[in-house]
Amino acid sequence: MKPTDFSKYLTDYLTRYLYHERGYSSNTIIAYRDTFVLFINFMHQVRNIKAEKLFIKSITKASVVEFLDWLQSERKCSDTTRNLRLAALHSFFKYVQYQYPDNLYGYQDIMSIKVKKVRKKAFNYLTVDGIKLLLEQPDVTKKRGRRDLALLSLMYDTGARVQELIDLTSSAIHLDKPYTIQITGKGNKTRIVPLLEEQVKILRNYLIEFDLLKLQTRSYPLFFNSRHEKLTRAGVTHILLKHAEKARKMDPKLIPEKLSCHSLRSSKAMHLLQAGVNLVYIRDILGHVSVQTTEIYARADSKLKREAIEKAYVDVAPKEEPFWENNENLLGWLKSL
Repeated sequence: MKPTDFSKYLTDYLTRYLYHERGYSSNTIIAYRDTFVLFINFMHQVRNIKAEKLFIKSITKASVVEFLDWLQSERKCSDTTRNLRLAALHSFFKYVQYQYPDNLYGYQDIMSIKVKKVRKKAFNYLTVDGIKLLLEQPDVTKKRGRRDLALLSLMYDTGARVQELIDLTSSAIHLDKPYTIQITGKGNKTRIVPLLEEQVKILRNYLIEFDLLKLQTRSYPLFFNSRHEKLTRAGVTHILLKHAEKARKMDPKLIPEKLSCHSLRSSKAMHLLQAGVNLVYIRDILGHVSVQTTEIYARADSKLKREAIEKAYVDVAPKEEPFWENNENLLGWLKSL
């Protein structure tokens, strides 16, 4: 069977262009790949075009829009996920237009599809007391409980994204003063995050118990499952929600109903901000490209807003109680002014 032009350019785009020319991380490439897996399945299931018969000319603006609607109606994807899938398709056709310009108008027609406006939601974060309660839940008399404590406390203390945590190896941790950990984030950018002594104690005990201090194990995943494979995003989320559920039963006010791994990252950012840490340092700890991204935490903290208003407040109210408060003829008093 003769390969289609779509299969040729998609293979080149995923295996050569994104990695070698654009320098995208493996996680980004996997996310883009998953978009095309979904798209190929859609074209087969809905448009009755099998993968081996899918040509670039078969892909139109109408089919892409229908695919995006299908993601939301059938797979219940959010607007944000829809936009991420569209970004992958935009990127692919931007690449194809230079490799195969015969249908330039069709490609640019697809690239003209607009992203959906996403309504910003208030993010969940835990108070300091909420974090303390959460970290009290793992049963440290058991090996798995000690692993869960090391995982959750490190995720909070470093403000790491869940994928960043999953990709960590023991070689990233510097156990001598000054204690630090090297985290690789989006776009393969690395950052050095300081570690506090209490966190290092938990980590050192964990590394010893799980035999991760040997030279031959330094490249192993820092956190792994029973098969010694690195944890998945779903696995880390399961660990968090399992202990969050126990903590919520003890004090529902401290643990929100909706909680995610990102909530621990948001919690760390908010606690640093409330402690007076400069936004620039918080940006560097979280690995944000711009301090403008970090500013969302400052805008969300009503306590800091209140404190700022109180510091700037000038008392201009009259000290004496207006005499008209006891005067039934308020209208007459107002006219007499």
